[in-house]
Amino acid sequence: MHYLIGKFAKLTQLSIHTLRYYESEGLLKPHRDAGNRRYYDDDDYRWLLFILRLKAVGMPIKDIKHYSDLREKGEGTYPERLALLEDHLKLLDSNISELQENREKLVEKINFYREELSVQKRHQ
Repeated sequence: MHYLIGKFAKLTQLSIHTLRYYESEGLLKPHRDAGNRRYYDDDDYRWLLFILRLKAVGMPIKDIKHYSDLREKGEGTYPERLALLEDHLKLLDSNISELQENREKLVEKINFYREELSVQKRHQ
């Protein structure tokens, strides 16, 4: 299926401006019709979903761009793509661990205040 930029923006819930930004960064490469209008296909949609997933897990645009460049070069770049994703996974795991530690400290503080309030209530 083919989608003009407005329809693709609605499908992806992104603005036309964002799609053009991704294009300017080399992340999206829309096709052009006879009238030179941008259009996207289902492969572009799947690729954009992956870009958004990488962005959602905190991968910087420059790294997504690097991955995109490697992807364009073909299967011979699988080792480099794997390394890039593994490096980001390590960073993501580290961030998750830090968030978990912070969460535990927050829960400890919440439990402290609940206990204190419970004790105060019993003494009233």
